[in-house]
Amino acid sequence: MKKPPTGVQLTPFDPLYLEDPYPVIAQLREQDPFHHDADLHRYFPCRYADVKAILRNSDLLTDPNNSRPDSFARHFLGREGEEVSMLFADEPRHLRLRLLVNDLFKPKAVESWRSRIEEVVDHFLDQIEGPDFDLIADFAEPVPTVVIAQMMGIPAERQEDFKRWSTLGIEAAFSPDPSEQALADAQESMDLLANFFLKEIESRRKSPGIDLISQLVASAVDGDSLTDEEIVAQCSLLLLAGNLTTTDMIGNGIRALLENPEQLAKLRDNPALIEATVEEILRYDSPVLNSSRITAQDIEYQGVPVAKGECLHVSLAGANRDPEVYENPDKLDIERPGIQHQSFGGGRHFCLGAPLARLEGQVAILRLLQRFPKLQLSTRGLKQSFVPDFRGMEYCWLSIS
Repeated sequence: MKKPPTGVQLTPFDPLYLEDPYPVIAQLREQDPFHHDADLHRYFPCRYADVKAILRNSDLLTDPNNSRPDSFARHFLGREGEEVSMLFADEPRHLRLRLLVNDLFKPKAVESWRSRIEEVVDHFLDQIEGPDFDLIADFAEPVPTVVIAQMMGIPAERQEDFKRWSTLGIEAAFSPDPSEQALADAQESMDLLANFFLKEIESRRKSPGIDLISQLVASAVDGDSLTDEEIVAQCSLLLLAGNLTTTDMIGNGIRALLENPEQLAKLRDNPALIEATVEEILRYDSPVLNSSRITAQDIEYQGVPVAKGECLHVSLAGANRDPEVYENPDKLDIERPGIQHQSFGGGRHFCLGAPLARLEGQVAILRLLQRFPKLQLSTRGLKQSFVPDFRGMEYCWLSIS
């Protein structure tokens, strides 16, 4: 029997994991489901029950700066001297920020943007010319960026700048080993973006509208409101993390359907299946592979002693394909009953942008398939993107005829 995979084998630095992490994770789940990765200083739980329990455990922390100095979380996610975003904030700061922005991302509020999202999707579909196009660069990447820009009330003439700054920021923020030049370009872009947001915030204070920035400026709970810096941080978080994951969800979803023509035919015959299709896509090939929690004190988990400050790097991908929960977990089934995937995390850190991501995925995937009834993977191929903890493609060429 092969030894359980560990260390680099559980990262995109290993070509097998980069191309298809699921067989690697399945081997680990079978042999050592609460794996102690001594090489990268983390625990790697990959069963559904463990992942769900850890994500919902309010005694665990998320701020990587609270982890041990040599831990995986501190090395890859920690930023000493920086105030972490809401994504990594612990209580009470996390609850305060969440309460101030929560209403803006509830399903009813997000649904009001459906027609605008459809317009953005149709705009980029109109730009596609055959016979081949890159699903990522021509469609899956620009759609969420422009949707967020419009939700924030960014003028059309500034959206190209907005997209360029966000792209440079994403490339450095989620690269495991960015070059000095990439870091410099990203810092300049983030500075430009922050200054841009500050001017937009000042404008909304003088003349509020119905856009997202205006709503963030006006948001208040019990007399408490967001500072300008907190609004900038929230907008940046939406732009960077939110756009990347939505791009990957759309790309992974289209690829999965094209590689499973019988499922694609079901959706074409019954477009009402699109909501279930997006949930199954999120389970089948989640754009986020892993999430981290930090132990706040020495604990014992399933008989294993875990010291304070250790990183529990839970495998969302492993949970989503656990055969104890899903029959034929490696099969795409858009009519699968009872999907309760872990792709948006869980507990108090459940993804705030989940309703928006779901809506964008439903609109983008269905309208692309309806616009191009002969859509298929092109012989020009595809390439997985090298971004730890995320699962997406750098490019994916499709043929429309």
